[in-house]
Amino acid sequence: MAPQAAGREIRHIAVSHDQYASSLLKHGLPQDLVNPLVDLIASVLDGRNARLSDGVQRALGRMPRDFTDYARDTAATGVWTPASLEGAR
Repeated sequence: MAPQAAGREIRHIAVSHDQYASSLLKHGLPQDLVNPLVDLIASVLDGRNARLSDGVQRALGRMPRDFTDYARDTAATGVWTPASLEGAR
């Protein structure tokens, strides 16, 4: 997300596949689900899907929005403020 849209710092911390698998196991996900999930995430992030398509237009019947516009408009609702996130924990 564009941090300027949220009005606060947003950080992304990359983790390896092994770190992700370890975290899933630590949080109680069964081993037989960890490997397929790690493989799925690896395929999503490996670049094979890094192209634009017409999926949003076909599914929603409208042109896709720029993510920065989405982030700005959603942040303006207050849904991402720390106080609103307290109930989600």
